[in-house]
Amino acid sequence: MSEPRRTGRASAPDSITPAGTQAAVARARLILARQDRIPVWSLPGVFLLIIGVGYFFTFFDIADIGYAMPAISKQFALSNGESTFVALAVGLIGYAVGSMLIGSLSDRFFLTGMGVGADLNLVSTYLGELAPAGKRGRITTLTFLLGIIGQAVTPFVALALVPNYSFGWRILFIVGGVIATVGFAARFELPESPRWLAVHGRLDEADAIVTRMEETARAKGVQLGQPRPADVSLLRDNIPFRSLLVPPYLGRLALLMAMWFFWYIGNYGFLGDAATLFSAHGQPIGNSILYLGIGAIGYPVGAITMAVLADRIERRLLIFASTLVWLAGMIVVGTLASEAALTVGSFLASLALGLYLQVAYTYTAESFPTRARASGFALSDGLGHGGGALGALVLPTVVASFSFFAGFAAIGVTGAIAGLIALLGPRASRLPLEQVSR
Repeated sequence: MSEPRRTGRASAPDSITPAGTQAAVARARLILARQDRIPVWSLPGVFLLIIGVGYFFTFFDIADIGYAMPAISKQFALSNGESTFVALAVGLIGYAVGSMLIGSLSDRFFLTGMGVGADLNLVSTYLGELAPAGKRGRITTLTFLLGIIGQAVTPFVALALVPNYSFGWRILFIVGGVIATVGFAARFELPESPRWLAVHGRLDEADAIVTRMEETARAKGVQLGQPRPADVSLLRDNIPFRSLLVPPYLGRLALLMAMWFFWYIGNYGFLGDAATLFSAHGQPIGNSILYLGIGAIGYPVGAITMAVLADRIERRLLIFASTLVWLAGMIVVGTLASEAALTVGSFLASLALGLYLQVAYTYTAESFPTRARASGFALSDGLGHGGGALGALVLPTVVASFSFFAGFAAIGVTGAIAGLIALLGPRASRLPLEQVSR
């Protein structure tokens, strides 16, 4: 699918301003200072809708495999190990490869991304670089809201298809493909990030985009103050990953990778295995999906809540609080006490996901410098998905070897550990990107 422009329209080579000269550095600082003084979203609102449509596909795609797997396993007589392998192969492997490959390349070139991993990576990077500092969390979370509705809608689409038709799981995947096609076509309209252009010496293009943003802001009645040039480095590396191997970025990379690793243990364990485990413990496939579907109302509730809080409270604290909600949800699900407990626990889990995901995506992207921001996100999130593979494999094993409660309580604890790790990261809320990533 096409990605937002960290991805962008190819430009003529003669538009590139030589980077590294004193004049180029001064001009780049001024351009980005002009952008940073704009306190509102100053590009067409339809751009956020375009990004949101792609996000919708992303979360629909993340969730659909979990709802399809009970029917796939039954139709093809797959063992638990085989069904888990299918889920991992279809989801996590492609996600991680797409995120790291496209994330690395997008720090160097214009290109259109591929797949789910690249989408989460580049959307967070792109929006963070364009949104004003004081509203960065809110804008990214509101866009995420449209996406997370995809995860909330998925169980109801699955409920209508999977239990009722032998080919219903196939249609579920086709629906995701149709949405992806729409997103692919629409994203060619998005402009490049001025920060990315400035770092790559394409100052005329960066200036033109920022000028349009200023005009849009003034048309909204915004009075723009004097720009205050910040320290902007035009240094870049043909291998962006190398920029992450020095302080403070190496420490941040290790911290954020660990945060995502522990978070994804529970995230993918729950999303990939919950419907199958509910079914294995006496619930019909339709009922299992129904409990998760009702609980999925928590996704947009969490995202709306976070849109209000994201720029008012330090992001590290919000991430930690979200993981405590997750822990509570897993404990309630683990009791297997009643149908109501499964539904309430699923709601708390979905609420936690809606609270956590975009604020953590935003925090990850803004913790790295522009020259390697997508690469930093890709390594943190992509390698962190090793935790997802572990969770999807271990949760059924723990449930079978110990108890249903032990399995779900364990993935609740790993989520809380992710929140504790986040508390060790840098401050980010309401700060300019260059200050956060310094």
